[in-house]
Amino acid sequence: MAAAQGRLSDGAGGMDDARGTEEEARHKGSHDGTGGTGGSTVPPAFTAAVEALRAARLRPQIEVEATRAPQRLAPHAYALEAAVVDGDEDLADGRLVLLHDPAGHDAWHGTFRLVTLVRAELEPEMAAEPLLPDVCWSWLTGALQARGLTYGEPSGTVTRASSHYFGGLSARPSASQIEIRASWTPREGLGGVPDTAAHLASWCDLLAQVAGLPPAAPGDASVVTLPQRRGPQSR
Repeated sequence: MAAAQGRLSDGAGGMDDARGTEEEARHKGSHDGTGGTGGSTVPPAFTAAVEALRAARLRPQIEVEATRAPQRLAPHAYALEAAVVDGDEDLADGRLVLLHDPAGHDAWHGTFRLVTLVRAELEPEMAAEPLLPDVCWSWLTGALQARGLTYGEPSGTVTRASSHYFGGLSARPSASQIEIRASWTPREGLGGVPDTAAHLASWCDLLAQVAGLPPAAPGDASVVTLPQRRGPQSR
């Protein structure tokens, strides 16, 4: 599966960009990539949140697997990478990271945070669409709202980029990419545990929409859709 590459930014406090801080030194090397932290006790709330992610049942076109969690963002972290697959082709890919700080975080206004990176290729002319960033952000918020999820402190960026090839690469067609980076604080439920399975499902709804798949169920009519993205990319 083609994993989304690139740095994740929390979007609420810029924790991933602050290097050399005492917080980084305290958390560096503590993550094992599976939800645990080396040499420390894993909070029950975090364990429950991770187990819900692992047990979630998703639509078959989306392949999800655990990956190594980023360090320095929080005392506890768990990461997933996903790809929307059509045969042997990837239509879109992304990464979702669950962060947990039992002491809470001022920028999060909670003890949990979800951070995501989603990207896909688009037809070159779509990259020039003036409303593209607003539409893509509405896909994220609409996916959460469609499942009745309550969340706070949403933050993020939508980036569009185009590549044009010259010289020895001139035979390659121009390519355009959309990239959504975002984070939000899920509402904590019973025992201080957010409904991470529902948040994962909504994130997969976003992936499917970016990939151009039809909705698995009737969606939010307020969410605007764009024309089909460019053809599948080789895995």
